Amino acid sequence: MSGPRPVVLSGPSGAGKSTLLKKLLKDYKGVFGFSVSHTTRDPRPGEVDGKDYHFTNREAMQEDIDTGEFIETNEFSGNLYGTSKCAVQDVRAKGLICILDVDIAGVRHIKETDLDPIYVSIQPPSIEVLEERLRGRATETEEKIQSRLEAARIDMEECNEPGLFDIVIVNDDLDESYEKLQSVLKEEIMRVQDGIKS
Repeated sequence: MSGPRPVVLSGPSGAGKSTLLKKLLKDYKGVFGFSVSHTTRDPRPGEVDGKDYHFTNREAMQEDIDTGEFIETNEFSGNLYGTSKCAVQDVRAKGLICILDVDIAGVRHIKETDLDPIYVSIQPPSIEVLEERLRGRATETEEKIQSRLEAARIDMEECNEPGLFDIVIVNDDLDESYEKLQSVLKEEIMRVQDGIKS
């Protein structure tokens, strides 16, 4: 695959991943892009095939999974979701850094491919801080909070496995965390910006 190296972002809900990502997208317009994932679920009202998702059926998606066309897949509520090699290449062909926001299982799947991304884990300073952040949203049921906390405990343990991530950023100070994120992506950002100038 040609083009800038993709970035794999991972970390538990509430760690500040989307806040850091929004800041990155605002500060570096025209540098990053997102691949369009595939799913076997039905489109929701207003969703556009090829823009929101590539909507497909289970048989066709399973066939592509079996032939190695996907870099990561997952099943949720009886539907398959996944990122195809082609979807990532579409972003890279535009000269953009493709951002893949995946869970730790997705990171492990991507490690088995030839994608060669930059692996970044965004983590909360502690499970207590994470719980405070999740409760502060006031958008989740108690059951959902407990489910997210359990998933976060596992994520926080596994993210320190040697070689799994290029960098683990503990987001206890947003500005400091953002500087670390920019630093690890600096070389690829410069490649894209140089390509835009020429």
